[in-house]
Amino acid sequence: MIPELGHFALILALMLALVQAILPLIGAHRGNATLMSVARPAAQGHFLFVAIAFGCLAYSFLNNDFSVKNVALNSFSQLPLLYRFTATWGSHEGSILLWTLILAFWTTAVTLWSRHLPEDMAARVIGVMGLVSVGFLTYMLFASNPFLRLFPVPADGNDLNPLLQDPGMVFHPPMLYMGYVGFSVAFAFAIAALLSGKMDVAWARWSRPWTIVAWLFLSIGITGGSWWAYNELGWGGWWFWDPTENASFMPWLAGTALLHSLAVTEKRGAFKNWTVLLAILAFSMSLVGTFLVRSGVLSSVHAFATDPTRGVFILGFLGVVIGGSLTLFAFRANTMPSGGNFTWFSRESLLLGNNVVLVAALGAVLLGTLYPLFMDALGMGKISVGPPYFNSVFVPLFSPLVFLMGVGPLARWKQASLPDMTKRLRIAFAIAVVSGLLLPLTAGSGFKPLVSFGVALAIWAALTVLMGFAQRLKHADGPMLPALLKMPRGFLGMQMAHLGLAWVVAGIALVSGLETERNVKMNIGDQTELAGYTFTFRGAQMVDGPNYRAARGNLEVGVDGKPVFILHPEKRVYNASGMPMTEAAINYGFTRDVYAAMGEELENGAWTVRVFHKPFINWLWIGGAFMMLGGVLAASDRRYRIALQKGEQPVVMPPVVPAAKGAQA
Repeated sequence: MIPELGHFALILALMLALVQAILPLIGAHRGNATLMSVARPAAQGHFLFVAIAFGCLAYSFLNNDFSVKNVALNSFSQLPLLYRFTATWGSHEGSILLWTLILAFWTTAVTLWSRHLPEDMAARVIGVMGLVSVGFLTYMLFASNPFLRLFPVPADGNDLNPLLQDPGMVFHPPMLYMGYVGFSVAFAFAIAALLSGKMDVAWARWSRPWTIVAWLFLSIGITGGSWWAYNELGWGGWWFWDPTENASFMPWLAGTALLHSLAVTEKRGAFKNWTVLLAILAFSMSLVGTFLVRSGVLSSVHAFATDPTRGVFILGFLGVVIGGSLTLFAFRANTMPSGGNFTWFSRESLLLGNNVVLVAALGAVLLGTLYPLFMDALGMGKISVGPPYFNSVFVPLFSPLVFLMGVGPLARWKQASLPDMTKRLRIAFAIAVVSGLLLPLTAGSGFKPLVSFGVALAIWAALTVLMGFAQRLKHADGPMLPALLKMPRGFLGMQMAHLGLAWVVAGIALVSGLETERNVKMNIGDQTELAGYTFTFRGAQMVDGPNYRAARGNLEVGVDGKPVFILHPEKRVYNASGMPMTEAAINYGFTRDVYAAMGEELENGAWTVRVFHKPFINWLWIGGAFMMLGGVLAASDRRYRIALQKGEQPVVMPPVVPAAKGAQA
């Protein structure tokens, strides 16, 4: 009866979500405190019943209940216990249940940490999130039920997709969904502000910490997914501009623009239209990305035809959420006050440029992702839009963003002096250009323009971060370290995130321009050379895994005739599905990775083997870690902690640097 209990819990959750969505919004419209007071208990009860449903599905997977169709299609009796649990969200139905659970969790968090909000604003925010939950719960119960029974009951399951049988899948999907769904809070605040007609800066202050946390989780998910792809897929890459990757990258771009726009709205009262539109856009991209990945439309645009109920519901739900919110925005946009004035060269204008570039980059990625699907759906043939398109379009758009990232934090609000800024930044610019030209030459691969350009951009961004710290410390009293620790965490978080992006840009430029690889046939005892390393193939042995058999290679790697380490790549075949999988072997280093993957088995114990030398590839994830640290610091800023402790709205902290010529205001 456990699956039936889970199904019943979803029905109760839907009932409570309807109460949460309807009564508080009516109460806020009429000024009825009794109806508004329903919002918090209804949302918390809704979360409880969704959690019960998720627990029932997880129990069915952990106990191999193959009478549940979802379990039979996505699990296997030999599957390790950890992967039986992660299989809970390994299917379309389970992932939508996880999405709904996380949405209910975020809503409950809002109910607990929003006591300082005006009652009508809290009711509207919780009500809007309830409306989104109603859509997901209705979709699950009528088109994507995770608790359907199967008869006759199969003796065993079909197994979880081998690609998902990796420890990274324990954390990657939940982190992505925490980011996706987290943007629903900013979306709900924006819609609540539009409904109320109170388009002041208060809603931006209230929603900003929630947006930072959502951006943090999404950054963790994307970074972890890139790491997983690099380690698990065996092709040696870390980003392929695959539609699934783009589905997570698009809301990240919108969310990054939203963070910067919220900062301007909070501090200067400007960009209100931008901020509302970006809040809608960030959550809309989360919905589009989630359903593109989970609906099957990416593998075939005709997936809707095989399941018309699911396809129609998906399109209808997206149309209601995105179309409805944009329509409301269109009606209210002209009523928003313009906010603070600023000159053509100021921190506001630079952040406006930042937003324009990020939205343009988002549009380029969205076009490249959806265009092949539209062409196929219209019967105009199948086309492939891959890395050449994205690299040629995205890199020119993103490059000015990195440049502006260096200038923006050093410029003054409202009005800045271009000659003064040029004077202050000319040395950093010269160092970046010279370093970009000379440093890649030390790798011995000759001059490569794109590598030099990327390194120069990264050094420029890093130097401007250091200048930002120096500018603050110049006016501090006492030793440098205590003064550094006393800086606002919001400022520290911004600088860490920018420094992390500089690391990422450097890593991308260096590994893309300097990596080398060889794909060779190797008999036992054969050798091949790559980047100063000698690879000697010592054969392969058959080994048994918990639910697979594998040929494990022995690849001895030496330098100057001396063995330094051994790599053990595997070629696995999974028992249930018979699917072959490549498990790469990697020797990690700060300045390089040595990577090997098994290809096909040939005659007499010979194999095809791919070996890679990846300079500075780990800088991508080091940079990602710095960006995550920046998110943690920004989210834990003192003004947000004080607001939560005292039940007050966040206030804008006064500048800690005295206004002076060229100083940051």
